[in-house]
Amino acid sequence: MRMDPQMNKEKTGVIVVDVQGDFTLVKQGSLAVQGTDQAYIDAVIAAAERCKSRGVPIFATQDFHPPDHISFFTNHKGSAVYDTIKIEGRTQILWPPHCVQGTQNAELLMDRDFFSAVIPKGLDPRFDSYSGFFDDNGAKTGLNKTLVSQGINTLLVFGLALDYCVRATAMDALQLGFKVILVKDLCRGVAPDTSRLAVTEMASAGIRIIDTISDIL
Repeated sequence: MRMDPQMNKEKTGVIVVDVQGDFTLVKQGSLAVQGTDQAYIDAVIAAAERCKSRGVPIFATQDFHPPDHISFFTNHKGSAVYDTIKIEGRTQILWPPHCVQGTQNAELLMDRDFFSAVIPKGLDPRFDSYSGFFDDNGAKTGLNKTLVSQGINTLLVFGLALDYCVRATAMDALQLGFKVILVKDLCRGVAPDTSRLAVTEMASAGIRIIDTISDIL
């Protein structure tokens, strides 16, 4: 099958967002997203392999938190999981400890050697980092520099979770000047309502939404 004529494989890249053990049911993760069974993981791998076989480079983001990360409810005395608090004027959702550096479930569920680059995020204990490009303090992860150095201007984005890290990564990519295409059936969200809102927001901003990878290549 030919690639979509709007795409140039020499300038297109894929970002697989945070497909890690702690976000999946298949690994009984601490922050497992519904629908992340083995069939989902297999579909992500198959899609990434399909893209790579057509000469499209694959990149991954990886949540990689220190144990004292600000987003963990266990680091806030008297708080409960999923509480929302204010920290220095920022809104912070408190999550279960997840993707802690050095733990098995922080690892990607694909061979690291498959990727052109793996970009860790959320390393600073003081700031969350849903986006693969910046943390909540605006610190750069290096993803943009990596993509630009390879001449990429179009991105296919999919992974976990649709309503948080996928959305933030896609929206920042758009703001940075990339053409962005979201592959909806390769995403899973934390909650149906926030996932629907995220898709609507991305589409309104100018991100192209496709149902399946087969719609484009």
